[in-house]
Amino acid sequence: MMAAEIDRFPLQDWLPQLRMIARETGEEILHYYNGERDCEVTRKPDTTPLTEADLAANGVVVESLELLTPDIPVLSEESEIPPFEVRQGWDTYWLVDPLDGTVEFIHRNGEFTVNIALIHHQCPILGVIYAPVDDVVYFASAGHGAYKQVAGGRSEAITCRRLNPEQLTIASSRSYSSPQVQALISKLGEHELIIKGSSLKSCLVAEGRADLYARLGPTSEWDTAAAQCIVEEAGGQITDTQMQPLRYNTKDSLLNPHFFVFGRESRDWSRYL
Repeated sequence: MMAAEIDRFPLQDWLPQLRMIARETGEEILHYYNGERDCEVTRKPDTTPLTEADLAANGVVVESLELLTPDIPVLSEESEIPPFEVRQGWDTYWLVDPLDGTVEFIHRNGEFTVNIALIHHQCPILGVIYAPVDDVVYFASAGHGAYKQVAGGRSEAITCRRLNPEQLTIASSRSYSSPQVQALISKLGEHELIIKGSSLKSCLVAEGRADLYARLGPTSEWDTAAAQCIVEEAGGQITDTQMQPLRYNTKDSLLNPHFFVFGRESRDWSRYL
């Protein structure tokens, strides 16, 4: 993508406002997480859980983005999804998961996030991931690096680490596993395993604490978009199992292919499948 084309968006000006929006959304979630408000749990048609916190968070983040950029559409997991005939005309749009890790929220382990990404020509060019319980925000914009901010402190640049085959660290899902993932991991030899929920697994790769996260199961585009921008700006990649970068809004379905998240000077992980 041409840098001049991206430069028409004030990404650096938007980032502080987006971090604020993510925090405000996180504060809304915490009202439910901390028991200040009742939080009914229901099921979506695909049987995944839906809580009052998901819906309340969606209201905050969508309204805030529409106020920030009235001319840019917002695609959110918890809003009505426009048909592809409409979406395919969007060259730029916000892609949001207001509460990524609803299962972790229900299990009360704190490992859930607010995910906000800006997609331009099918690529994420801005990403913010906020973990409300720990008050940690990860953020990046195209060409400007990736950063982590803890509890409103100073923002610190983060970078993926170079692969050391003798010290391999794998990030793995707390709530989802599959025989394919277990088979892949079994082929990697000696390794350390870090168990995390939500998009925080990708953030482990971005900040150099893990070398690989393999997701060989169902996810949607709002689960990966913000993380992809952060990981790529930290020097890593999120690819499908043919080692091609994920792309967004290319088809009617919003389901992702199976994917790998990995850091610098990595290897062809597809050969372990």
